[in-house]
Amino acid sequence: MDTDNTQNKVLKVQTQWKNLFFYQKSDVIYQMSFVFCDRFIHLYKDRTRDQVIQAARSCKQNIVEGLADGVTSTEMQLKLLNVARSSLQELREDFEDYIKSRKLKFYGEPTDGAPADSFDNNKARYDAMLAYCRTHNKLEEYQPFFTQWTDEEMCNYGITLCHMIDRMMMSFMEKLEQEFITEGGIKERMHRARTGYRQQQDERLRQLEQELPLLQQQLHDAQQAATHWQAAYEDLKQRALKAYNAQQEEISRLKEELEKSKR
Repeated sequence: MDTDNTQNKVLKVQTQWKNLFFYQKSDVIYQMSFVFCDRFIHLYKDRTRDQVIQAARSCKQNIVEGLADGVTSTEMQLKLLNVARSSLQELREDFEDYIKSRKLKFYGEPTDGAPADSFDNNKARYDAMLAYCRTHNKLEEYQPFFTQWTDEEMCNYGITLCHMIDRMMMSFMEKLEQEFITEGGIKERMHRARTGYRQQQDERLRQLEQELPLLQQQLHDAQQAATHWQAAYEDLKQRALKAYNAQQEEISRLKEELEKSKR
């Protein structure tokens, strides 16, 4: 009996986070933040350094922990992914504060309420940045630029990646939410698995009980056939024995007559 029913599984399939684009980008943003701090933020004079690195690390690590916990708990998975989003937003805010405090430029069109002079409206550069961040996810595709970009460029790329990661994570979390609504959490899966197993056992018992009368009839027929063949065997044995004895008597008689004729 096959009991490996997908609907009756308690543990969910482990998500391979290294294949997810938002995880790959989070690895990029962490490594880039580390280099950014080494290049542009003083090791001892500015506490922002530790905050930037820790926020970037928290984003990446909570993605990993959340997806690992998703094997048993969708609730915990959603919580940890949301912690990752919070860390990501903190990191984005740090990049934005760096630009503002150093009188650098944001790339792109001015947003509502933001000073127009704080934006660099070089559309070609902005579009190139967006296109690169959209189509590149892996660390090795960004790493050569970490020592070439200016602090302004690194901040703008960091902000752009933060926005993209956040949108990707929100889409992923909405998918998890829908799965939770339709499939339930671990308690529901445990109940469903246990109920399914018991139903399989009950169904097997009913099947065996239905087959029992047929098996009993087959056994009865076999016993009758065996009795019939046993009787036939005994009859055949007796006739063969009788024929054998008669033949032995005939042989003895013929031998006696042959001896008499020689005298």
